[in-house]
Amino acid sequence: MISRSLGPEFGGAVGLCFYLGTTFAGSLYILGTIEILLTYIVPTATLFEAKTVEGEESAALNNTRVYGTCCLLLMALIVFVGVKYVNKLALVFLACVMLSIMATYAGVIKTLIEPSEATVCLLGNRSLKNDEFEVCAKTQIVNNQTLTTDLWRLFCNSEHLNATCDDYFSLNNVTEIPAIPGLLSGVIKDNLWGDYGPAYTLIEKKNQDSVPAQDSSGDIYKPYVFSDITTFFTLLVGIYFPSVTGIMAGSNRSGDLRDAQRSIPIGTIMAILTTSFFYISCVLLFGACIEGVVLRDKFGDSVKKNPVIGVLAWPSPWVIVIGSFFSCCGAGLQSLTGAPRLLQAIARDGIIPFLQIFGHGKTNGEPTWALLLTVGICEIGILIASLDAVAPILSMFFLMCYLFVNLACAVQTLLRTPNWRPRFQFYHWTLSFLGMSLCLSLMFISSWYYALVAMVIAGVIYKYIEFRGAEKEWGDGLRGLSLNAARYALTHLEEAPLHTKNWRPQLLVLCKFDLHLALKHPRLLSFTTQLKAGKGLTIVCSVLEGTYMTRGSDAKTGEQNLKAAMAAEKTKGFSHVVVSSNLRDGFSLLIQSAGLGGMKHNAVLMAWPAGWKQARDFSSKRNFIETVRETTEAHQALLVAKNIDHFPSNQDRLKEGTIDVWWIVHDGGLLMLLPFLISQHKVWKKCKMRIFTVAQMDDNSIQMKKDLQMFLYHLRLNAVVEVVEMHDSDISAFTYEKTLMMEQRSQMLKQMQLSRTEREREAQLIHDRNTASHSTKEDKTLTDKPDHVQMTWTKDKMINERNKHREAMGVKDMFNMKPEWGNLNQSNVRRMHTAVKLNEVVVKKSRDSQLVLLNMPGPPKNKEGDENYMEFLEVLMEGLDRVLLVRGGGCEVITIYS
Repeated sequence: MISRSLGPEFGGAVGLCFYLGTTFAGSLYILGTIEILLTYIVPTATLFEAKTVEGEESAALNNTRVYGTCCLLLMALIVFVGVKYVNKLALVFLACVMLSIMATYAGVIKTLIEPSEATVCLLGNRSLKNDEFEVCAKTQIVNNQTLTTDLWRLFCNSEHLNATCDDYFSLNNVTEIPAIPGLLSGVIKDNLWGDYGPAYTLIEKKNQDSVPAQDSSGDIYKPYVFSDITTFFTLLVGIYFPSVTGIMAGSNRSGDLRDAQRSIPIGTIMAILTTSFFYISCVLLFGACIEGVVLRDKFGDSVKKNPVIGVLAWPSPWVIVIGSFFSCCGAGLQSLTGAPRLLQAIARDGIIPFLQIFGHGKTNGEPTWALLLTVGICEIGILIASLDAVAPILSMFFLMCYLFVNLACAVQTLLRTPNWRPRFQFYHWTLSFLGMSLCLSLMFISSWYYALVAMVIAGVIYKYIEFRGAEKEWGDGLRGLSLNAARYALTHLEEAPLHTKNWRPQLLVLCKFDLHLALKHPRLLSFTTQLKAGKGLTIVCSVLEGTYMTRGSDAKTGEQNLKAAMAAEKTKGFSHVVVSSNLRDGFSLLIQSAGLGGMKHNAVLMAWPAGWKQARDFSSKRNFIETVRETTEAHQALLVAKNIDHFPSNQDRLKEGTIDVWWIVHDGGLLMLLPFLISQHKVWKKCKMRIFTVAQMDDNSIQMKKDLQMFLYHLRLNAVVEVVEMHDSDISAFTYEKTLMMEQRSQMLKQMQLSRTEREREAQLIHDRNTASHSTKEDKTLTDKPDHVQMTWTKDKMINERNKHREAMGVKDMFNMKPEWGNLNQSNVRRMHTAVKLNEVVVKKSRDSQLVLLNMPGPPKNKEGDENYMEFLEVLMEGLDRVLLVRGGGCEVITIYS
């Protein structure tokens, strides 16, 4: 029931806990059987004797272990022979239980007519064991002669009147009071309040006068009645709870019911009402009829070693003794019958692999192997040999089972699962929630350490099933809960724009298949896993050429291959394969439509098309550039990995090396954020981060380095900063001026909301440097005035820039969004010259680095420049092994604030 409602993980965990609870219940009932046998039926049938108090306790435990083991083997043999014999004996056991209940109520009624003859002997206010003496008095007159009694001899060193006696015995009188005062005696007023205490506390009548003795060290050796365990309310709740665990017996054997969905609600509710009536009425009637010292006398030592309820029952205490004995036997047999079948059902579900052997049995279906394991676990409870110690253990397991039954009903009702259509209409989810809360509270109230142990056991089983992967799927309610939570989260993600501090790479990974629908570059998924320190969304997708009608099965096969590759590379995310008439349109659709609501990708990761120059792979160049254009238009970041097959796998560990960032353009800070995320993964953890920026010979490189170091300090990034100086003829002014120029840095820091003092310092630097930069707008030429800040230029630099502008015939910035990449002319020659010189510097500095991150220039606006654009990128990356080209999405992705 739980596994079908909450899933196989919860079902397996709680099912095994319920099995353990049922098994320990068998131990409890067998211990109860042996306790009744050795205490009331044949108290002389002991194997171990002892003279001291400690020895008596040890001997009693050993007697219980030996007789309990024999009883367990006998019951196991009966269950092994056949459950039909257990079912036949069940009627006999039920008759004994009913007879005991009737005898108890008859005894209560009898107290109204005739008081009971049973009495309790008190010395002062202390209750005495009266099995060793007949007369409750110190002396008695026989033939006009005063003689001492058997009670005298228990407290004095001789039977003579001048003997030396115990101080408490000498100072206090002996009185005899009725053990069963009766229903109308008013004794319920004294029994109404609790009287708890530590172990070996004397049982005393509180309103009885007594004179305390000076020395009480020998009390334990006197015939006083003591409490055997420490008592407090929550402990007694845990001991009492197993007596109400039978209300779900019908549910546990629902397979034998003719109409389970009709019988279970009626039977369970009737069981609750019946047991509640009997238990509550018995508690009230016992408190109203029985003397308090007798109620606290666990074994009836003060009433001739009779069970307390037996003294109340009519016509004889033996009705209770025999009824309790057979009812415990019957309950033990039922537990040994039900527990193996429960384990067999769990094993046959196939959700816990190592339990599969217990799903087999005899030819008639009897669970032989499960019975053997049940007997072994049951023996552990018998070796504990204490009914009071075993009871809280099984209480935890039963309470956990009831907790999850209530949780299953509440979850199904709240989610309004279409398949949740209970026939029982008089129900509200708050009842289940209340029951769940009560179960959880009772677990910790009765025994917090047992509750923690039970939860740890259930948690270990749950994680094991989750780790191994449950083979069965039953459409559990938690799936519906996940759907509701996902819908709620997606709806609220779109209500407000994403703040910079919450930005993380949400990747759309563009993959390609070979002719056998296998992934071409598995290391692309490895790098995705290493990059996901930001824990964002990952969508791994690919495109098949053709129509869905003809390649639908290939799409499903490809998606399965993607999932397998993601599992192998430990990539957490989603996979998707679409069929399109050509690859370009397919990838375009994915860039536009992948994701859902607020969970859409903001970055695209792909491999560099190494074979773009080859005639057979001519379309790869066009597809690549169109992808760059579309991501630019969609304001999405683009990551292009060169030599992706040379990137480390998830099993590699780079012992040393650097991750080099060539910061040519501040494109939203993505170039700064990516190496930080990569270095969080264990593959790159030992690599150091270096940041390079470019300056001209006449610039203040020292001040530029200090500014960049301060910028990284505010970003809380650990990196080595290097400023590379290049001649004006080697790199154009527009390349340098887009690095860390004062105006752009001022705007960047202002967007990141630096303090007023820091902004003023930046403004002072701008004034002192007496420099300027271009506007950040995409369509501005080099000579346009900036929109935001009016900057001053030196006369020489202004003339120089105008001459360059005339020579370039209006060429835009190489690293701007949409430069002109026309036919081979002077401006393109100049670009290639810049790329060659920049590549020489990058190779010189970063040849041995583990990874190089470079800014990626914008794509050409017209298709005539595609060839030059690809050649430029090739030249820029030549001589470098692992390169990641990065193009930002046009928004800030990193901030100095947490």
